[in-house]
Amino acid sequence: MSQLVCENLSIGYDAKTILHGLSFSVDAGDYLCIVGENGSGKSTLMKTILGLQAPICGKVITGDGLSPNEIGYLPQQTIVQRDFPASVREVVISGCQGRCGFRPFYSRKEKQLADEMMERMGIGDLSKRCYRELSGGQQQRVLLARALCATQKILLLDEPFAGLDVKVTAELYRLIDELNHFNNTTIIMISHDITTAVEHASHILHIGKTIFFGTKQEYVESGIWHMFASITGGGES
Repeated sequence: MSQLVCENLSIGYDAKTILHGLSFSVDAGDYLCIVGENGSGKSTLMKTILGLQAPICGKVITGDGLSPNEIGYLPQQTIVQRDFPASVREVVISGCQGRCGFRPFYSRKEKQLADEMMERMGIGDLSKRCYRELSGGQQQRVLLARALCATQKILLLDEPFAGLDVKVTAELYRLIDELNHFNNTTIIMISHDITTAVEHASHILHIGKTIFFGTKQEYVESGIWHMFASITGGGES
């Protein structure tokens, strides 16, 4: 049974449809990269999957024991969010809020989970540092740790490498690969770099004027990949 199914989905904003009749499914342990032209609806699709935006028509179905509140999310950061005046530990443990219910405090188990996720992301020594004082790569590690406090079943990442240098990007890809390969965490990631996306993903969803969904091997063998890669030079501008 699939962990996530999008069925005949049409999405848009301001009463404008930007994507029509999209259907695809994601199984546990898949690594799906969503690629496509700027303005093709990648971020809108992710918000629809999360329930932050209603589809124009169609539906998003969770299965295989996944509840809608068990989806971790790493959004694109705004300038205001990068300047958030809280400690690293406070930001990470906020990912446990969905576990608290009506409790106005975090349990010992939740505090321990936050500490474990910080260690896993290599930021345990930064726990008392102010979030806004960190580098871009360190902030992304903090946000990954927070998302893992929410769930370790499935993570949605919206261009997590935007603005990061090559070395930091490679290190974050390694961490995400480890979560996918060793934890069986399902990854759904929007990427602007089609070449690197194909290197790491198991499946590709290409949206825009042409829609493709399949394995990365099927995508590489398709004319869509060759055409898009030649236009973008391997990544979008």
